[in-house]
Amino acid sequence: MSCGSSCGTGGASACSKLNVFDWLQEMEAPKDGFDAVEVKFKGGRKVFYRNTHNLQLFIGDAIVVESSPGHDVGFVSATGEIVRLQMRKKKVTLNDDLNVIYRKATERDMDTMEQSKNRELTTLYRTREIVRELKLGMKMSDVEFQGDNTKAIFFYSAEDRVDFRELIKRLAGEFRIRVEMRQISLRQEAGRLGGIGSCGRELCCSSWLTNFKSVGTSAARYQNLSLNPSKLSGQCGRLKCCLNYELDTYIDALKDIPKVKGYIKTTKGNAKLQKTDIFKKKMWFSFEGDSNWYVVSAKRVFDLIELNKKDIIPHSLEIDEEEVVEDNGVLNSDISQLDKKYRNKKKQHHKKKNKKRQPQGENKQQKNNTQGKTNKQTTNNKKQHHSPKANTQNKEGQPIKKSRFKKRRPPKKTNTE
Repeated sequence: MSCGSSCGTGGASACSKLNVFDWLQEMEAPKDGFDAVEVKFKGGRKVFYRNTHNLQLFIGDAIVVESSPGHDVGFVSATGEIVRLQMRKKKVTLNDDLNVIYRKATERDMDTMEQSKNRELTTLYRTREIVRELKLGMKMSDVEFQGDNTKAIFFYSAEDRVDFRELIKRLAGEFRIRVEMRQISLRQEAGRLGGIGSCGRELCCSSWLTNFKSVGTSAARYQNLSLNPSKLSGQCGRLKCCLNYELDTYIDALKDIPKVKGYIKTTKGNAKLQKTDIFKKKMWFSFEGDSNWYVVSAKRVFDLIELNKKDIIPHSLEIDEEEVVEDNGVLNSDISQLDKKYRNKKKQHHKKKNKKRQPQGENKQQKNNTQGKTNKQTTNNKKQHHSPKANTQNKEGQPIKKSRFKKRRPPKKTNTE
């Protein structure tokens, strides 16, 4: 059993195209009941019918309904009290003008519906060829045959009015059916054909959205989006409907964001607004000739704008006036002493490193030279001590008595030179 659309999932309950969840089905219905039923056809088209025969219908049942002329086959999409709410929303009154439900569909009715459905694709291709031959400014998007195979609805889109009287004559003569031309918008066309959006999900217009509100570029400006047509437009070629979803939230948040007209004057230069984060309430500014951006809170920007209105130029975006620090001699002397101390430490550290980096040959020569100098000094001292001209008398001229104990001579040292 098919749902009558191109999705091929079968059944109104299985098809996700404008499917309805009856959240009132577990509640007790009023005693009088409600005899209207919502019926879905190909492409998500829904129509209300009266259940005059009091048939026990459930969601997904195939039924035969009244049409002009003949009859059509559709699938029940909603019953009970939720239909009353839908009719009130769409401003449809329950009266005798509504078409009625004949019966539940039989196997013969389903076979004729399948035959008519198989004709749709070939009819669409042939109709496009006829439109090119007649050079009409219209785009044929879809064809829907009636369940009894006697009538077809041709859906098209066009920018201007089109005179298709000759087209209807040729279609009626070639396919032997009654022809109905129905113009739809580009958004409705995308909803009938379906597809996957840039978000990775099924298109809103083909899954749940029925009311198409106008979308302007102001919605993108409020949300600080780049005005790139390839990113803002959907599959229909118009601006995406989802731009309106969060628009009210952005408008409420913008009340706390100041409007900067032109530049903000500071002693460092004129600051220009580059970017605004609406929810974090932060704004980025840049100066002329400076590629850096400076973050300022929204409250601070309000203060800067008020200062500029009073012809007061602040020192910078963060400070109103520059803080003047008095020169304290004691403080500066302490700092200079610390600097000298660390400089001397660095010099000593560099000297130690340079000594370690000297080659080994130079170190050995320095050691040998120092040892030779010390040996020469010791020999000269010995010559002076043991020379024959040494004094043997004291100051008074009396001979010096030699002690009984002999002094030990130091051991002779051999020169290493």
